[in-house]
Amino acid sequence: MSHALEVRDVVKSFRHSRQPGRPARWRRVLTGVSLQVPRGEVFGILGPNGSGKSTLIRVIATLLYPDSGRVTVFGRDAQREALAVRRMIARVSPDAAFFKKLSPLENLTHTARLYGLAVPAAKQRAVEILARLGLPARRLNEPLQHMSRGMQQKVAIARAFMTQPVLLLLDEPTTGLDPRSKREVQAFIREVHRDHDATTVLTTQDMNEADQLCNRVLILHRGQAVALGTPAELKARHGNDGATATLEDVFLHLTGHELEEDESDD
Repeated sequence: MSHALEVRDVVKSFRHSRQPGRPARWRRVLTGVSLQVPRGEVFGILGPNGSGKSTLIRVIATLLYPDSGRVTVFGRDAQREALAVRRMIARVSPDAAFFKKLSPLENLTHTARLYGLAVPAAKQRAVEILARLGLPARRLNEPLQHMSRGMQQKVAIARAFMTQPVLLLLDEPTTGLDPRSKREVQAFIREVHRDHDATTVLTTQDMNEADQLCNRVLILHRGQAVALGTPAELKARHGNDGATATLEDVFLHLTGHELEEDESDD
């Protein structure tokens, strides 16, 4: 079976702020993580804050290089062939950057130009995607700085789909969205999975979202993979007294209840 994404024994550490007179301290964020994602799959990565989810996404996206290990995207090495890999992927993160004084349509048109897309066709595609994501037509030409964080996140998702990538990296794409907007985004992800030949890697802390969208999920805890399987397999595996667990039950059982450090220093 050909794999859209393969991660082999990836290790990544970060140096803490060095204090005068003290040696530098290192924190290992990923510890030998491995996974394989077949083409066309929606693959979920779950874990508490600080578990390494976002760091792993950044390594796959070539924004960070691992200390050791290897990442390949459709057979291309993410370190040695970073430019080729970047052409195949799109990443959505909660901290997406925009030209805030420009409108959604202007931001997406700018993205189209960067990728060499024809502007008239790109504008039409932008309008269609934003409509499917539930952005009102009357707000297409309104500056982003006047929009809520949820609406800005929809524009970030639309931008990722503009270039029709073959590997989508969605890092908590529904964070900050109200329930209706969250459903619209989830429906759009299903539509892309059904109608387009795209592979999706999704990180989320919404267990219901993972259960509904993902073919398989990997659970990370303190930088290590602690479980891998379909949601149904994981729920059956960790049920008590013959009762099927929820994915949230599985998550809490494998990761504990303690609050991890935030990943912001990653």
